[in-house]
Amino acid sequence: MSGAVIPIVTRISHNIIRILGCNPGPMTLQGTNTYLIGTGVKRILLDTGDPDKPLFIENLKNVLHSEQASIETILLTHWHHDHIGGVRDVLSILDANANCKIWKYPRVDAADEYEEIPKSVELNKLTDGQEFTVDGASVKVIYTPGHTTDHVVLQMKDDKTLFSGDCILGEGTAVFEDLYDYMRSLQLILDNKPTKIYPGHGNIVDDPIPKIQFYIDHRNQREAQILSALKSHPERCFTEMDLVEIIYQETPKELWPAAAYNVRQHLTKLTKERQVIELTKDGVTVWQYRQISAL
Repeated sequence: MSGAVIPIVTRISHNIIRILGCNPGPMTLQGTNTYLIGTGVKRILLDTGDPDKPLFIENLKNVLHSEQASIETILLTHWHHDHIGGVRDVLSILDANANCKIWKYPRVDAADEYEEIPKSVELNKLTDGQEFTVDGASVKVIYTPGHTTDHVVLQMKDDKTLFSGDCILGEGTAVFEDLYDYMRSLQLILDNKPTKIYPGHGNIVDDPIPKIQFYIDHRNQREAQILSALKSHPERCFTEMDLVEIIYQETPKELWPAAAYNVRQHLTKLTKERQVIELTKDGVTVWQYRQISAL
């Protein structure tokens, strides 16, 4: 985790207040960023942090009180529990007449059923390109799968500020479920030319275009490193952790399991492209460079 300090509550623009989820950790960095969007009585809350974080809920409650506002809409960037986990707790501090609606893009790999979202509460389905407007703000939903199958980002319509969820972080790089989809989503975000990025974790990205290009270049570089390691020992079979130990020597070891997950995604992509062979030895999945025989 970086030493950079993110205040627990920050007004980052006239119509956006960031409330830190109070759930720091190796994967969440300083914690999950949640965002209260708008200037009027009824506002949008983007993401809800982890469950059972009373300090976060108390801070959110205090912000709503000082702003004399309530939450009309909760938008969830994706299903990970550090983003949806606080839904039940957030709903508990809202007035019964708030009629707050919860929106999320559907998963394609599992059912959208979560204990943090009461079964009595309808989970409304987001669609790509859907727009939400409250006093002082209008946002557009952009479907960006890859980190998860249901991941979305939001773009402010007036200045193209982007809420990137876990697709792009304020520091470091992100993990993903499908590298092919993730790379396409990064390119889509780059093509939209955001002016600023408010990430799901980490600090604001004030100059986003180089950051997005770095993410794309970084993944291409990792793929080249994996292929180079495999090519250098064409007869050897590697596990993903074998490759992590070669490629991620400067990364703290507590982050190696996440790195191994990313390496596996690269290997899956390379296998589909017939550059790598996937094998099973002694019950363990291993990979080997595919040597193309000369004709």
